[in-house]
Amino acid sequence: MDKTQFETLTVTQATERGVSAILRQARDGQDLIVEKHGVPVAAVVGISRFEELIELERDLRSAALVLARLASDDGKRSTLDEVIASFGFDREVLEAELESELFAGKH
Repeated sequence: MDKTQFETLTVTQATERGVSAILRQARDGQDLIVEKHGVPVAAVVGISRFEELIELERDLRSAALVLARLASDDGKRSTLDEVIASFGFDREVLEAELESELFAGKH
């Protein structure tokens, strides 16, 4: 993580500064990192930045899904009947069973 873009505070410094001041900075766009014994333990960001990060995460997940699909897609498409048959079933038999169960009030 590149901490140069953030203001870094120790827990003691954050306590001395106070919650109101830290929240004001975050609201105004100044991201903060709080460290304990030199190790980052928390980040304080304004809500607009947080919402931006959530949207970026969604976009990244979507991009990853698209890339995974592109990497694994062999171009072959299957009909529903082919999928049903691959499990050893017959669509007409399944539909008849469902209809009789519905008629009997089981579902």
